[in-house]
Amino acid sequence: MNTIKLSVREKVAYGLGDTGCNFVWQTVMLFLAYFYTDVYGLSPAHMGTMFLLVRFIDAVTDPLMGSLVDRTKSKHGRYRPYLLWMAVPFGIACMFAFYTPSFGETGKIVYAYASYIFLTLMYTAINVPYCAMANALSNDSEERTSLQSYRFALSTAGGLVVATVALPLVGLIGDGDLQKGYLGAMAVMGAIAIALFFVSFANTKERHVPEVEEKQSVWADLKLLLSNDQWRVLFIVNIVLLTGVVLKGATTMYYVNTVMGRGDLATLFMVAGMLAAIAGAMLSSPLFGKYNKPTVYRVLIVISGVISMLMYAVDPSNVTMIFAITIVLGLVQTATTPILWSMMSDVVDYEKTRSNRSLSGMVFSTNLFAIKLGIALGGAAVGWILAWSGYVGGAEVQTAEAVNSINLLFTVVPGVMFASLAVFMMFYKLDQQKLKQIKALLELDAKEPAQEVEVSEAGLKVQLSQ
Repeated sequence: MNTIKLSVREKVAYGLGDTGCNFVWQTVMLFLAYFYTDVYGLSPAHMGTMFLLVRFIDAVTDPLMGSLVDRTKSKHGRYRPYLLWMAVPFGIACMFAFYTPSFGETGKIVYAYASYIFLTLMYTAINVPYCAMANALSNDSEERTSLQSYRFALSTAGGLVVATVALPLVGLIGDGDLQKGYLGAMAVMGAIAIALFFVSFANTKERHVPEVEEKQSVWADLKLLLSNDQWRVLFIVNIVLLTGVVLKGATTMYYVNTVMGRGDLATLFMVAGMLAAIAGAMLSSPLFGKYNKPTVYRVLIVISGVISMLMYAVDPSNVTMIFAITIVLGLVQTATTPILWSMMSDVVDYEKTRSNRSLSGMVFSTNLFAIKLGIALGGAAVGWILAWSGYVGGAEVQTAEAVNSINLLFTVVPGVMFASLAVFMMFYKLDQQKLKQIKALLELDAKEPAQEVEVSEAGLKVQLSQ
C-alpha cells in the first residue's frame, strides 16, 4: 500500500470546506446565545433548554448520517458529493436561524426551535461526510495531521472573518435594526459558505476509499464502536472539550460587555484570539507532527487549562494582560485540534483491524454528536447559570453575581475542563508504535488471506491491552 501524499492545493481546498462551515458555525458559537437573549427576545432559561433538547435529535440523526455516507456510492466518491448536494440547504438554514418573526411569545419559541433544529440537521448532513472525507484523501497518519492543520487554520480564518466583519455587517445592513442586521449578515455568510463548499468539492479527490463491505445494520456498527475502547476515549474527550469551549465561546460577548465593560473592544478581542488560533493550527503539524500524538495532546491541553484559569486572577480593566493571555491561549489550545482530529482517523484504521469494517462515517458522525452534545451542555449551562445569577438581557447594569458568574464561565470553569482531558487521554493507547503496527496490518489485509490477518489482529489487541 503506497503512502498517499497530498499537494498543498488539495489541502487548502479541503480546508476551505471548513472555512465555509465556520463562516456559519463560528457565528453560531459566538453570537447565537447573545442573539437569542438580547436581540430575539428569548429568556436565558428558554435558550439554554433549547440548546440541550435539540441534541436528543442529534443522538438519532448523527449515527444515521454516518451510516448513510459509509454506504454511499456515486461517480463523485463516497463523501465528496455531499458537499455538492447539501451546500445550498445549509446556507439557507443559517439565514433562517437568525430571522426574528413577528409572532407572539409562544410562536417565537416554536420558530426558534424549528429553525435551530433545521440548522443542526443541515450541519450534520454536510459536516459528517466532510469530516470523514479526510480518511479517503490519504492513508498516512502524519499526512492526515498535516491535512487537519491546514483545515483548522483555514477554519479559524473563517472564524476570523466572522469576528472581524460580523458585527460591523450587522450594523451596516441593519442601520440600527439589530434583527434586520443579523438576518442580512447571516445571508451574506451563508452565501459565501455555499461558494466555498463548491470550491472544496471541485479541488479534492478520494483516493483511499475502502472496498464495498458486507451490509450491516446501523445498530451493529454502533455496537462495534461501543466495544472499541479507543473510540470511547475520544468520544468522552470531545464531550468534555466542547463543553469547555462553548462555556468560553458563548460567554465571550458577555465577558467583553459586562465583565470588562468594553463592548467597543468586542471585535478586536475576537480577532486577536482568531489570529492566534490560525498560527496555532498551522504550527501544530510542523512542531509536533513527528512526536507521539497522545503525549503531545496531554501536555498542551493541560497548559491551555492552566492559562485559562489564570485569566480569572487578572483585573478585567487590565486590557493588555487580558489580550496577551487570550493570544497565548489561542496558540496553545488550537495546536491541539489537528492532533485530536488526526487521532479520530487513527481510530478508523484501528477499527478496520478489529472488525474489518471501514466505519469512517460512523466514527466521525458519533464524535460530531459528542461535539454537539458538548456544545449543547455548554450552551445550556450558560443559559441556566445566567438565569440563576440574575442576568437581564439588554440591561445596562448587571448584578455582582451575574458579573462574577460570567467571569468564572469564561476562565476557571473551562480551564478546569481542559486540564481534566489529560486524565481521559491516559487511556488512549494508539501511539506511534501502535500506529505502525496498524498500518502494517492494513497492508497485510490487502495482500494476505483473512485468516492470517486475524492472527495478526489478535497480536495487536494483546499489545494494546498491555
